[in-house]
Amino acid sequence: MKNLNLVFIGPFGLQPKATMSVRAVPLAKALAARGHTVTALIPPWDDPDRAGQTWTEEGIQVVNVALPRGILRLPLFFHIFLTRALIVGALKLRPDVIHFFKPKAYAGLAHLVLWWLRRLSGAKWRLVVDTDDWEQDWNEWLPYSTLQKKIFTWQERWGLSHADAITVASRTLAELAATRIGRKPADIFYLPNGHHTHSTRVEPGRKNSRTGGSDIGIKKQNDLSPPINTSPTILLFTRFFEFRLERIVTLVGLVASQLPQARWLIVGAGWQGEEKILETKLAQANLAEYAHFTGWLPLEQLPAYFQAADVAVYPYDDTLINRTKCSVKLISLLAAGLPVVADAVGQNCEYIEHGVSGLLVPAGDDDAFSQAVLVLLQQPETRQKVGQAAAKTIQEKFNWANLAQIAEKAYD
Repeated sequence: MKNLNLVFIGPFGLQPKATMSVRAVPLAKALAARGHTVTALIPPWDDPDRAGQTWTEEGIQVVNVALPRGILRLPLFFHIFLTRALIVGALKLRPDVIHFFKPKAYAGLAHLVLWWLRRLSGAKWRLVVDTDDWEQDWNEWLPYSTLQKKIFTWQERWGLSHADAITVASRTLAELAATRIGRKPADIFYLPNGHHTHSTRVEPGRKNSRTGGSDIGIKKQNDLSPPINTSPTILLFTRFFEFRLERIVTLVGLVASQLPQARWLIVGAGWQGEEKILETKLAQANLAEYAHFTGWLPLEQLPAYFQAADVAVYPYDDTLINRTKCSVKLISLLAAGLPVVADAVGQNCEYIEHGVSGLLVPAGDDDAFSQAVLVLLQQPETRQKVGQAAAKTIQEKFNWANLAQIAEKAYD
């Protein structure tokens, strides 16, 4: 394939949402390594500290467009200004392909305008849309206004039906694009999330500052270190929207009833304080002693916490949001060589081969889930074998260098 001039357009900043930082940028780097010219145009309305900043990183140019000032900060003017900045920035680059990440928000607005410009001018840009969520379901979960929900729903349907090709992060999204949007299979490219090269491998069952034993609770060494815990440790790395909080209470109780020395290390924070709610529920069930909450941690601290765990769990209720997602958190756990127990829902079944690179249980079956956790906790050799297979699977099948070739097919 000839080298292309590619422009990636995002719906929001690099933080706090992760689509651009964990999906678009790693893909861009892999494409640059294959000889393409890639520029990522970011509208940092939710990441204003980066507004106006531009840098080159591993062969790609990252451009955080400037934000409007003064009267242009009023809602309608703001939207027009930011959309125009993305469109002008893209056209100046004379792209062969423009890849919009998410069919909504500013990426969706830029797609709409550029589609019409191409139709009126006869330009040859290829327009590709990426989707990593089914936005219509997120509309009901996130605190959007009624007008916003209608706009985002329309943007999703229009964007996915007016692209030359679409890339999707999950098998379920591919099905929805075909059945609900009416796209032909030849226009849909399954492009799952891949492994970040900066993730750190840990040896399953080998922990920092661990000497064995099963007698003490969890306490922190300092603000940067994972808790000192000589008990078997179960890691839950989450944003808390993937499951009902009551499930965690049940699982903690089931494990404690058979292995009372086991402790849970809960890393993450919810958007609406779910971690505090869960902490209260555990206390009400007299299970508070079994869990330690860290809150959300900086990326560079995660390897040490992964190292502190024997087993990781990934509870995943069987909802459309979960079936359409492609979890980077799960990929991080597997790539780190942790043995994972997960519900057999959606992309979990793509990344985990049951009994080989992890353990899958029927969705919502808490008894089966807790038993799978206990099996891994009580069998060190199985933990190590499964963890090593998990890391190998992610590194070989889900690395961005290989996934970039799928994107190239969408661009061709």
